[in-house]
Amino acid sequence: MSNARMRSPLGRALGLGSAKDGVEAWWRERVWAVALAPLTVWLTVSILMRADKGYAAVVAWLKMPVTTTLMTLLLVALFHHIAFGLQVVIEDYVHSRIKIPVLVGMRLGCLALGVAGLVAILKIALGA
Repeated sequence: MSNARMRSPLGRALGLGSAKDGVEAWWRERVWAVALAPLTVWLTVSILMRADKGYAAVVAWLKMPVTTTLMTLLLVALFHHIAFGLQVVIEDYVHSRIKIPVLVGMRLGCLALGVAGLVAILKIALGA
């Protein structure tokens, strides 16, 4: 008989219930989504307004301090929200020994893409 079968129902349930942070995680996801909504609308409208202006106009727009700041906020919020959403999906649907490596890889991938975006924005903004 396995050790799990010899434990009481309470003993088997301990540590398997709520982690006591479900509501906090839910709120965190909503806050990032709310932050992304106006930033995404701003980016969409800004791009549509510059669709026929050409490369030089877009680069000049990206060099503006307000634009650089908003793009930085957008990238940070976007990749944080993506990482959090993918973490929830992985935790819910990956049930094997590869769960932790997949989570680590996903986090590193989101971090790498976010940093690459930030470097690109800063490179344009600083004219390097």
